[in-house]
Amino acid sequence: MEKLRRVLTGQDDEEQGLTAQVLDASTLSFGTRIRWFAICFIAGIACSVLGTALLWLPKGIKLFAVFYTLGNIAALASTCFLMGPVKQLKAMFEPKRLIATIVMLWNKKGLAVLFCILQSLAMTWYSLSYIPFARDAVIKCFSSCLA
Repeated sequence: MEKLRRVLTGQDDEEQGLTAQVLDASTLSFGTRIRWFAICFIAGIACSVLGTALLWLPKGIKLFAVFYTLGNIAALASTCFLMGPVKQLKAMFEPKRLIATIVMLWNKKGLAVLFCILQSLAMTWYSLSYIPFARDAVIKCFSSCLA
């Protein structure tokens, strides 16, 4: 437990400069860090779940975007209470966490692009339904290209 406390409070073997120590929020006690981590993480998850539930309301997409974004920010910020913001950023790009960091950062933009493409394809397919035999022509065109 003592080793975990030293790692989470930033009291490892590395020496840090004064600026890094101030930004690292090393003045917070271990209990305070754990409490605020839990508060931010639970608030983040609650906002994300609330945002997802608001999707079914009229104009719920805007509320979803706001609450889901706030939830993700709060959940990510919660980890800064464990180690401090500077140490957290350094740890994100260590070799053992680099893949997870890249997936997390890429994933949101990548998923946004993917769903924009899917939405465009769905709109195209929907529009083709109003043109007689257009869907059949598209299906035959793609099946002949892929065959």
